[in-house]
Amino acid sequence: MMTWQKPGALTIQSIETTALRVPLDKVYRGSKYQMQNRCTIITRIKTHQGVIGEVYTGDTDEEQGILLKIIHQELAPALIGMDVFNTEGCWESMKPATYDILRDRNLAMQAISCIDAAIWDTVGKALEMPLYKLWGGYTNRLPIIAIGGYYGQTPDQLSAEIEAYLDYGVVGMKFKIGGLTPEEDIERLKIAHQVAGQSFIFMVDANQGYDLRQAIQFCRLAEDAGIPLAWFEEPVRWYNDRRWLRDVRLTTGVPVTAGQSAYNLTAVRDLIVDGAVDYCNFDASWAGGPTIWRRAAAIADAYGVKMAHHEEAQIAAHLLASIAHGSYVECFHRQRDPIFWEIQTESRPIQNGMYTLSDAPGFGISLDHSYVARYRVD
Repeated sequence: MMTWQKPGALTIQSIETTALRVPLDKVYRGSKYQMQNRCTIITRIKTHQGVIGEVYTGDTDEEQGILLKIIHQELAPALIGMDVFNTEGCWESMKPATYDILRDRNLAMQAISCIDAAIWDTVGKALEMPLYKLWGGYTNRLPIIAIGGYYGQTPDQLSAEIEAYLDYGVVGMKFKIGGLTPEEDIERLKIAHQVAGQSFIFMVDANQGYDLRQAIQFCRLAEDAGIPLAWFEEPVRWYNDRRWLRDVRLTTGVPVTAGQSAYNLTAVRDLIVDGAVDYCNFDASWAGGPTIWRRAAAIADAYGVKMAHHEEAQIAAHLLASIAHGSYVECFHRQRDPIFWEIQTESRPIQNGMYTLSDAPGFGISLDHSYVARYRVD
């Protein structure tokens, strides 16, 4: 890497992308969705001064081609020649891509997220500073949880999955529910809890699969079973979510997490102002990148709401570690997310439930180019 030496502008010369799609070993089913591939987009920014930013982010499959088209036909032309240190100006230059009323606005936000993350990686590399330090430097260690408990497993298969997480050294897991009745889902969680033991933390994630009555009922069943819930993520359906999220947290006393389905800052603002969440898991890879996530974190702090992040540990860890009100970073089982475990040349430093960030500049990502070549989408 060429080190940028002189003060002044660091101007964008080109923006390149590489799309990846990795077939998974099986179909992973949540409450109302399923995944058969793990996808990502590598975004690379080259500057006239020789500094290069490179980061991977996002998990969009069928719409991947649309995101690439937005990046190259709309966003890149608006950014060529701009100074990456002008992060606010770069974001505003990309904003018009969200004005197309005939296109799902979230697609433009995802495309912006790819470039915004790469811009910040370029800034970090130019300053030879990891982004968690640049953004506040609160800590370099975060508790890490796994995401799992997908549907379609036998009790023995579920037990084996939980045992794998114990071997990973994570502090707990986010367990999928909402696809069956509360009575059926609590039996699945009982199996996981028995295998994991009392010290293992459990969150549950219904992915908006329950109605209000079912969500409250599940909390009561978990309490009766002696299973503490660190949080209940997206417990209720979308069409009355802010009111019902508030009702779940106030009625049951279980902390509520939401925000990953909010694709803009105003939606996050409304969740927080309406008292709907205890944790906000706004996703920087879906909703405008680190620039917007950090604004959401500021709003959350003003209301005493803690920040989380939906997946994407390679991005989330730096954002969460930079602030005092960050919480857990998330990962998947190796079979569910081979990209996170295999695309980088560095090991994943998990020990005693904690994930330690490196002091490599930017996001500290060094890609395994043979892995990229194997799964790239042409």
